[in-house]
Amino acid sequence: MNNVVISGTGLFTPSESISNEELIACFNGYVQQFNAENATAIAAGEVIALEESSVAFIEKASGIKSRYVMNKDGVLDINRMVPRIPERSDDEPSIMCEMAVAAAKQALERAGRTAADVDAVICAASNMQRGYPAMAVEIQNALGIDGYGYDINVACSSATFGIQAAVTAIQSGQARAVLVVNPEITSGHLNWRDRDSHFIFGDACTAILVERADLATSAHQFEIVGLKLKTQFSNNIRNNFGFLNRADESGIGKPDKLFRQQGRKVFKEVCPMAAEMITNTVTNASLAVTDVRRFWLHQANLNMNLLIARLILGRDATTEESPTILDTYANTSSAGSIIAFHKHQDDLVPGSIGVICSFGAGYSIGCVVVKKLS
Repeated sequence: MNNVVISGTGLFTPSESISNEELIACFNGYVQQFNAENATAIAAGEVIALEESSVAFIEKASGIKSRYVMNKDGVLDINRMVPRIPERSDDEPSIMCEMAVAAAKQALERAGRTAADVDAVICAASNMQRGYPAMAVEIQNALGIDGYGYDINVACSSATFGIQAAVTAIQSGQARAVLVVNPEITSGHLNWRDRDSHFIFGDACTAILVERADLATSAHQFEIVGLKLKTQFSNNIRNNFGFLNRADESGIGKPDKLFRQQGRKVFKEVCPMAAEMITNTVTNASLAVTDVRRFWLHQANLNMNLLIARLILGRDATTEESPTILDTYANTSSAGSIIAFHKHQDDLVPGSIGVICSFGAGYSIGCVVVKKLS
């Protein structure tokens, strides 16, 4: 059975960013406008007044200070509060394809590879902008890859589940190298008028080149030495938007069905699950938790990551052991742990052990144990 390595990673970051201060100015402006327009109904007890928020609340609740978005002015328009992303013609590259190609080219360059060396593309993301043709096939075509492609969606764990699929294809001899791309436009499925969640998400795209170890020539190789996936059904994180919404007469004219979560329940239930998963995956790889030099955790909430690391290590992790990127990127769904991996890997010495771990809706958890080779 073929050994498998991650030989390159790439990252596309949007050019526009929204600070907490800008976000709060918009949100509170909307709240004030809503309360003024509904003052009579609020006074009569017919409508509940909206509550303003603050920068301090956001940073205490999440650790997020800013987020990158594909479109800023649409989000910050209090009469809109939705990104402006015009639909493109069928003959133009889609926006998710455009993001993925940019990240993929970085990953290929870092791996010292071209499209001719790749046999498959897996587009793994929490939301696809269309049902079909598969985003992966469009991305494959745009890159000029002669092979196959398909999409998978396991919410925030899509990237790690995509790595598992890539590993299986390579170990079986189906492919020499597989490109896993994670274009996340989370700003499009977020309710920017919801006080509890409007600050959570940001946009980005990552790419991971996974290939046969005996063929890899990259100077940035990580051998995959352990991998485990787990799902457990939960309603605590949901997005009910889909093509069948239009078939429900009672839903016509109602607001879009967007992201929602029961944050306290998610925190309480997912943290111990993720910690146990990481510990078990490391142990099954014939390693000890003390062997792990770095944890590239899903970047959803700083408090969650701090607790998970504490449950694993029995102490607080250092910023070097568990790096954070969500302060500037926010939650980028499946891309988060890969952004952390992409940005915080080059300082590790050969032989260093690391863990990439994602967790999110489903519940879904993916854990990848890697060893730096070069």
